Amino acid sequence: MPLPFSRLPQSAREYEKLQELGRRAPEADKRSFGTMGLTNIINSSPRGAVIRYMTGAVALLLLLSWYILAPSTPFRHYNAPSQSPVIPDPVYDSPAATEPDGAHPIDKLIADADIAFQKAMSKQTHNVKDAASVYRERRGRHPPPGFQAWFEYAQEHDAIIVEDFFDTIYTDLAPFWGLEPEMLRRESKHNEMTVNVRDGKVLDGSDWFWTKIWRELVGTIAEYLPDLDMAVNPMDEPRLITPWESINEYMQKERESRKIPPPNEMTQVYGGRAELDKLENTRLNEEGWEKDGTSPTEALYIRPHANFSIGHFFEKARRGCPPESLSRQAAIETDFDHDARVYLQNMGPHSYKGYVQNFTLLSDICHQPDLQSLHGAFIEPQSMKTGSHLFPMFGGSKLSVNNEILLPPPMYYGGEERFSGGEDRGGPWEEKQNLVMWRGVATGGRNTAINWKGFQRHRFIAMINGTAVKRAETWEQIPPNFGLPSKFFDLKSQRNGHLGDWLSTFVDAGFIDLLCHPKEEQTCSYTNDYYKLVEGMPMSDQFHSRYLPDIDGNSFSGRFLGFLASTSLPIKATIFREWHDSRLFAWKHFVPMDNRFLDFFGIMEYFFGYNGFGDEDALNRVPDHDAAAAKIAKAGQDWVHQVLRKEDMRIYVFRLLLEFARVTDDSRDKLGYVADLL
Repeated sequence: MPLPFSRLPQSAREYEKLQELGRRAPEADKRSFGTMGLTNIINSSPRGAVIRYMTGAVALLLLLSWYILAPSTPFRHYNAPSQSPVIPDPVYDSPAATEPDGAHPIDKLIADADIAFQKAMSKQTHNVKDAASVYRERRGRHPPPGFQAWFEYAQEHDAIIVEDFFDTIYTDLAPFWGLEPEMLRRESKHNEMTVNVRDGKVLDGSDWFWTKIWRELVGTIAEYLPDLDMAVNPMDEPRLITPWESINEYMQKERESRKIPPPNEMTQVYGGRAELDKLENTRLNEEGWEKDGTSPTEALYIRPHANFSIGHFFEKARRGCPPESLSRQAAIETDFDHDARVYLQNMGPHSYKGYVQNFTLLSDICHQPDLQSLHGAFIEPQSMKTGSHLFPMFGGSKLSVNNEILLPPPMYYGGEERFSGGEDRGGPWEEKQNLVMWRGVATGGRNTAINWKGFQRHRFIAMINGTAVKRAETWEQIPPNFGLPSKFFDLKSQRNGHLGDWLSTFVDAGFIDLLCHPKEEQTCSYTNDYYKLVEGMPMSDQFHSRYLPDIDGNSFSGRFLGFLASTSLPIKATIFREWHDSRLFAWKHFVPMDNRFLDFFGIMEYFFGYNGFGDEDALNRVPDHDAAAAKIAKAGQDWVHQVLRKEDMRIYVFRLLLEFARVTDDSRDKLGYVADLL
């Protein structure tokens, strides 16, 4: 029979034991320890199957032995030994609901999300005096000058004002309080691409399409802003990864700078940029940039076959993790020509009984070193220019270890139909096809004959394909990049070998281009045996299906906002963070999914249900939770129209740039709004 998944650790003690055992394991054993038993048998000979089965069995016995010794308290949280910026998770950090006996774990997660959402909505402020008071309590400072104009602008545009919804701003900007303002101003201005505000207007600049959209966004609020310069990242992938140790030092300085001086000591006037404008352009401070050997001033620009070795980027990415973290201590993968290796214990910190509980931790790579071989951004990125020197750079998304300042991405603000789906949202839930729908390109990085098996989109499309799963169930074909789930999720469709049959009844997913490297026309010689190309489908047509998985491409998925705005249910897996994370509630507005995708089957059995195949399956039937799915889909769409509108993006950036102007000002410790106190 197919190899099972190992169980998840369910207590802090068990997780710590697994973590410690992994640290002590010899280097040769680290790749196999904790590997889920599903690890695919590439060698399909009987001897190969037996060897692999025994390996999986030994790993399973090790995990079970820890389970027997461990206490039964649910594993709740992963506390990284870090002083670096921490984003509060909107749902996880709220009071939790109790789980009735016999209830599904997702019942509790949905209830938790409802409680967290109601708690957040109870914090709304409706006048500037209350908003300023809440600001001081949460931020430990006076609001920035211009706060009253910002609040009035937000009210004029019918914004829901909850201070928590702006937490991402303060997570992003906090380390810059540890650097000198003059250096921040200089490095912001003299960058390859910038957005510049002078005298209440945005200056002309780069015609790169991302920069043009950001310039348009800032232009709508420029009349309220002081002079400032924004260095922007025009690439798909994020760039800045300052070592954890340095960020810790900057964060200590930030905490020490938090003060609320008497109102009569404060000033309302930002400094200008006149002196800076008189200076000739100077190069960015070169300290800390990666060198590629071609020029002393060029940062490392990772391109395949040019100064790039496989596995190289994760080694750089993990420097943003705490020294004690699993990712800082794990062996670096350099060989990806094998089946995908998943370590179940790495799911524990962000999961509840196998399902994502903490969406913020889901994207934290520091407790998930196995992601280095499960995501194209780490296996072989499309392009990557990165450096360790911290300076203010704005971008549309980032990893948990990156130091960019987040803006609403251009594809969200621009509203292009291929990302938004246009005006057609798919109609009422009841009229939609009861299907899982996915169409896309095999992006995620540069997939090749020796690395494609770990790419996230390749893995997902393979493991939800009913035909491929059925062949795996019957041992007709050993899948090269996925395995079958174990009894942990207690899937009724597996009890009589009908998982593949069940998937075939509701999944419509496929690639429209396999993006080979070296390039081939649409198809790919090394993956043709596993994937059949399907016809493309406009995003608006995808909205006629109920369930829409959203999987990372080269970086974050630009379709997420469009999916949320539809009347369909987004199922979201990502390692990237975005500007809106502090105002979206997983299990309230969308369904989160682990980046290993092991929970997909349980998610769909919960929402879609299982009717069985024949009389032998009569006792395995599972009722659907279609009403719960429809409720989340509707709540997500409603919420988009309240907090993710273009107006909300402007309000967010207005607030962000007031704070950015302050942190780059020489008088930043005395700059503050105090009119409500006078």
